[in-house]
Amino acid sequence: MTPPKKSFPFQTLVGLGVLLIGLGLAAGALTIPSAAGYGGVGPNFLPWLVALSLLVCSGFIIWESRSGGFRAMDESADGPQPYWLGFAWMSAGLLANAALITTIGFIFSCTLCFVLAVQGLKGAEGRNDRGPAFLLKDALIGMAIAAPVFWMFTQFLAINLPGLTSTGWL
Repeated sequence: MTPPKKSFPFQTLVGLGVLLIGLGLAAGALTIPSAAGYGGVGPNFLPWLVALSLLVCSGFIIWESRSGGFRAMDESADGPQPYWLGFAWMSAGLLANAALITTIGFIFSCTLCFVLAVQGLKGAEGRNDRGPAFLLKDALIGMAIAAPVFWMFTQFLAINLPGLTSTGWL
């Protein structure tokens, strides 16, 4: 067994960040009604499950960082550097989806999210296929994924998702 290393403050900060996210999710779950629905669980079940999971994980992360850091982690910083532009593309896709879903509807906002995320992933792989034809192909693939999901939820499961029209098909 290797002797414990000194504590790593950045690893502890990550654990504290996960803890704050878990607490925020738990605070949000408090506002959701707990009336049991079909299957005996209420709409607040999943937020509580995720919040508790994050709180448990944050405890493990903080404990690990305070008891010597991540022992199996390589010491050198010569590994691959993060691709921040890809992170920005994917973040922009998620934020655009959240901001536009009630304006342009589920299908088009998810399609936009898909296109932006694909741009970030292609950049991370070093691919240069980002022209208009590739954007159109990515948009069609995104729409081919989002449209059946939208129709399944709205038409078969009777779950309201924001649409572009009042017909329930777009």
